[in-house]
Amino acid sequence: MVHAKRMLAELMELTRIPSPSRHEAVLAEVVVDKLRALGLKPRRDSCHRAFGGEAGNIIAQLPGTRRGRPTLLLNAHLDTVAQATPVKPRITGKHVTSSGSAPFGADDKVGVVAILEALRCVIEDRIDHPPLAILFTVGEESGLLGAKGLDYRRLRARIGFTFDSGGRIGRIVNRAPSQDSFTAVITGRAAHAGVSPEKGVNAIAIAARAIAGMRMGRIDTETTANIGVIEGGVATNIVPDRVRLMGEARSHNEAKRERQLQHMLKRLHDAAAAAGGGVEIEVAPQYRAFHLSAASPVIQVAAAAVRSIGRRMKLETTGGGSDANIFNQHGISTAIIGCGYDNPHSPRERMEIAELEPLGRLAGALIQAAAAAL
Repeated sequence: MVHAKRMLAELMELTRIPSPSRHEAVLAEVVVDKLRALGLKPRRDSCHRAFGGEAGNIIAQLPGTRRGRPTLLLNAHLDTVAQATPVKPRITGKHVTSSGSAPFGADDKVGVVAILEALRCVIEDRIDHPPLAILFTVGEESGLLGAKGLDYRRLRARIGFTFDSGGRIGRIVNRAPSQDSFTAVITGRAAHAGVSPEKGVNAIAIAARAIAGMRMGRIDTETTANIGVIEGGVATNIVPDRVRLMGEARSHNEAKRERQLQHMLKRLHDAAAAAGGGVEIEVAPQYRAFHLSAASPVIQVAAAAVRSIGRRMKLETTGGGSDANIFNQHGISTAIIGCGYDNPHSPRERMEIAELEPLGRLAGALIQAAAAAL
C-alpha cells in the first residue's frame, strides 16, 4: 500500500540535500542507506572518475518472485541543475515549492521517491514482481554522464522506465530526439583597436557574421538548434583574436539533425574564411533518438499500469534528452514517466502533493504489469 505521507516526508528530506551534477555524494549515501534498509545490496560504480564527479551510479537488484522472467529497469537520477542558493523546499497550499531563488529539485528527486516507495510496497505487501534492476544515475543534468558511463554488461534488463519528466500522472514519453553539440574556436588577429585596427582580424565579428547566417530556434516540427555559449575578448582597446562558441542541433530525424549541424558548421567556416581568420570545431554526439511504438511491449506495460490506477495514458514526444536515450541505445526499451511536477529547472518548480500518491501507485502498477506481461 502506497503511503502518501511517507512519500511527502521523503521528498522533503531528499530535496533539502543539495546534489548538483558532479556533487551527489551526500545524497548517494542517504539513498544507499534506504536501499539497505529494504534488504537490498546496492553497489556503486566508478563512472564519476571519468568526469570529475564525487559519486558513481547506484545499482541494486531485487530478485523476481518467479524464475525465468526478464529484468525490469527502474531509473531516476540523483543530481539536479546547479543551485546557487541553499535548497529550501516548502509546502505552499497544494504544492511543494522552492522558498528561494533556485529550483528545489523535484527534477528528479520526485522520481527517486517514487521508485523507493514502489520498492517498499513490493516488499512489504509481498507483491508478485519480475527481477528488478534499480538504477539511480549521477551527472544526468551535465550530459547524461552516469548513464553513458555505466557498464551495461551488468545490466540485463529488457525494458525499463525512467522517472524523469513533468506533466500529469499518465503522461508517457515514447519519443525523444538525437543531439549533437559542438565547440568552435574562432581565431583572428590581435591589434590595437585605437592605433592600428586595420591590422587586426576581429574574431567576435566573425562569430557574429556566422551566427547571423544560421538557422536557429525551431527549424521544423522535428528539429531545433541553438548557440548557447559565446566567450572571447580581453579589453575594448584590443581587436579580439579568439572567440569560443558552443552550440547544438537536435532532431527526431537523423538526416535533418545532420543537415542542420552541417549548415551551422559551414556558416562558421565561411565567415572565418571571408574575414581571413580561422576556426577549429569539435563535434560531440550526445545521444541518439528513440521512438517506441504504441504496440511495443514497454508501452503496452505502461498502458496496462496507467489503466489500473484509473488514469488515461497520453503518449507524448519530448524535445529533450534523458537517460532513457542512452538505455534505448543499449537495447533496453525505455519509456519516460511523467511524475507530476511543473516548471523544472526554475525557481517556479513545484510538485502537486496530491499527485504523489498516484505516482507511487503507478510505479507499483508498472512492476505488476511487467510481471503479468513479460
